[in-house]
Parts: sequence; C-alpha cells; structure tokens
Amino acid sequence: MQRLKQLLPEIRPMTALAIPVVMAELGWMGMTVVDTMMVGRLSAEAIGAVSYGALFVNVFSFFCLGLLLGLDTLISQAFGARNLDRCNHCLIQGVWIALLVTPIVTLLVFATLPIVRNWGVEPRLLADSIAYLKTLVWSILPLLLYVVFRRYLQSMNHVGIVMFALISANLVNVLVNWLLIFGNWGFPAMGVEGAGWATCLSRVYMFAVLFAFVIYKERAKPTGLFHAARGIDIPVVRALLVLGLPVALQLTAEYGVFAMATALIARIDTLSLAAHQIVLNVASVCFMVPLGVSSAGAVRVGQAVGRKDAHGATLSGWTAIALGAAFMLCSSITLFVVPDFVLRLFTTDRSIFAIGVPLLYLAAAFQFFDGVQVTAGGVLRGIGDTRTPMNANLIGHWLLGLPVGALLCFWLGWRSVGIWAGLSIGLIFVSVLLLFAWRKATQRMDAVIEAASHH
Repeated sequence: MQRLKQLLPEIRPMTALAIPVVMAELGWMGMTVVDTMMVGRLSAEAIGAVSYGALFVNVFSFFCLGLLLGLDTLISQAFGARNLDRCNHCLIQGVWIALLVTPIVTLLVFATLPIVRNWGVEPRLLADSIAYLKTLVWSILPLLLYVVFRRYLQSMNHVGIVMFALISANLVNVLVNWLLIFGNWGFPAMGVEGAGWATCLSRVYMFAVLFAFVIYKERAKPTGLFHAARGIDIPVVRALLVLGLPVALQLTAEYGVFAMATALIARIDTLSLAAHQIVLNVASVCFMVPLGVSSAGAVRVGQAVGRKDAHGATLSGWTAIALGAAFMLCSSITLFVVPDFVLRLFTTDRSIFAIGVPLLYLAAAFQFFDGVQVTAGGVLRGIGDTRTPMNANLIGHWLLGLPVGALLCFWLGWRSVGIWAGLSIGLIFVSVLLLFAWRKATQRMDAVIEAASHH
C-alpha cells in the first residue's frame, strides 16, 4: 500500500505521455486489423494470404525497427540533460542507419521467396501471399524513417503529432483499401495485393507527416538541427547499435515466434490459419496499449536517468508496469466474456468461430503477463539495459514456448490450440524474468540513493 501511494504522483505525467503514444500504437496496429477486416470480406483464404505474406516482411522489419530503439535511450537521456545538440545528432545518425539497412533487408526478403513457395501451404493461398509480400516490401524504408523521427519526437515529449500521424494514416489506409481491394471509383480490383499497396502508401504518409512537423518545429523554435553535422558519426552509430541490437534480437525473437507459429498453423489448414490471424490481430490490438505505456515508461525513466534522479526512475518504472498490467487484466476479462462478439468483427464464418473461440480464451489467459513483460522491457531500456529483455525473450519463446507449442500441436494433436498454449507458457516465463530483473535494478538504484544520503 505504501508503494502504491508513492506511485500516485507519477501516474498523471506518465498517463499524459502514454495516452498519445498508446493511441499511436493502436493506430499502428489498426492498419493490420483494417487489412484483415477488409480482405475478410473476400474470403477466409484472403485472410490467410495476408497473414502468411506479411510475416516474412515483418520479421526483417521488426529486426530493423529494434536496431533503431536505442534512440529511446540516447535521446531521452540527452533531453533530460538538456543537451539538444545531442538529440539532433542522434536523429541524423538514426536516419543513416535506416538508409543503410533498408537495401540489405529488401534483398533478404526477396531471398526468402523460395521458402514462401515451398513451405507447404495450400496453393490457393500462395499466389495472393506472394503478391502481398512483394508490395509490402517497398514500405520498409518509409517505415524505418518514420520510426527514427517518431523516437526523436517522442523522447522530447512531442507525442501529439505521433498520435495524429497514426490515426490519420488509418483513414488513408481505409480509403486506399476500399479503392484497390474492391475496385471502387474505377480503380482496378486488386484484392489482397491492393491491401499491400494501401499499407505501403499509408507508411509513406506517416513518415511525411512527422518529417514535415520536425521542419515546422525547427523553423518556429530552432534547436540547431539545420546546422547539425550531416555525416555519419561512427562512434554514435556504434553506440546506437550496441543498445539497439539486443532490442532488435528481442523483437525478432518475440515477433518471430508468432511468425513461426503462423507458418506452422499454415500447414494445418486454411480455416485454422484464418482463425489464428484473427485472434493474433485481437491480441495485438490489446498489446498496443501496454506497448505504448512501455514506450512512455522508457522515456520517463530515461529522462530521470539524464537528470541523475534515481528515485524518479524507480517510480516511473513501477508506475508503467502497474498501468500496463492493470489494462491487460481488464482486456483478459473482456476476451473471456464476449469472444463471439470479438470474432464477429472480422468474419461471419461459423466454422472459423469453432477454432477461434478456444484461441481467444488462451489469449485472454496470457494478457496480464504480456502487459508485465512489455512494460518491464521498456523501463529496462530506459536505464540502458537492452540485453536482459533479449535474453529473456530468446529463452522464454524459442527454448520453451515454441517447442512446447509444436509438441502439443503435432505430437498430441491439439492443432492450433497447442501452438497458442505453448506461446502462453513462454510469455508467462518472460514476464517473471523481466519483473525480477527490474526489481533488482531498482534495488541497485535505491542503494545508490541511500549511499548518497550518507555522504
């Protein structure tokens, strides 16, 4: 109870920063949900094609996205220390990283095409999946540039524009989906491929909005950005990659395990894949809220570290974890109570319901733990610890969750339910490890405060 009272003063500034970030994360996920809903009006096969085609692009995209999340630590700590030149310099180096990794990743995506073709999915899914993949790959560069500018603005407390960019980008996505999937207003009816182009154009729009805002902000209140050195600074790039590489491996491990789950379920049948994609979308939408809180927690903790305020960093971290866990507990209850209503938002196919409802129950079971692990990972990133979340995710998901899921799915015949049961076990394990790691970190910070008070 005493600890809760200590957290109360931090709730207001944390939520003020978190709400726009959460809305931005929901807007980010909204594009995938909209794609699934709109192609779901075509067929269950179309839902499966979007799911299968996107996973090969997204695995590589999430790795690159993770490389850039070291910006959270360096920019928020520099902003906390009131070093705006450092903030601007990190932005430019982040842009260089995005420009350099994009060609490599694009080639790697195209190199996976033989795997896509020969994985063993049903032939009627394959053509649409490949078409979706080939369009989505062109969105990697605008996506990474958007991430760079978002981390820059977010770490300096400019979160409103990030929220606006994501919400308005969803309107762009809905419109272009409507035009290109179904062939309205004289446009060609491209089906699943049209959904890929809609996402691509929406990501270009997101980056353009943030870029325009940075230019506007700099002209209105100069911080020295226009005069900052534009060349590559190898030591800063190295520092960003040292922080970002563990995050990249963590995100790849976390997204990759769900991507592998999708690939395994694709081998079962089309209906199982469609049900999996719908439930994965629902779980991902719920996950966006604690993910936004996690980003806010990373910024608040990082700014406190920059001010050399260990006590403030501790309070910010525990507040973020408490808020993330509380929301996901409510999410869990909702999924348990109204699973049919949730599924009806995506499809009216009752054969998908029979598979999807048990999966929703399993998703509900791990919601609380998912909220804890993502917020704990964010606040650890705020103090510069990106290795612990990486190790926890690699062990929990790949050494525990996925092997158990595959065993239950194929050996015991639990099918997609077995995969999701394994994923749940892995997430619970990761949340326990990261919560313990954050507790140890706060004990070290408390010891620093106590030692300073004696001097």
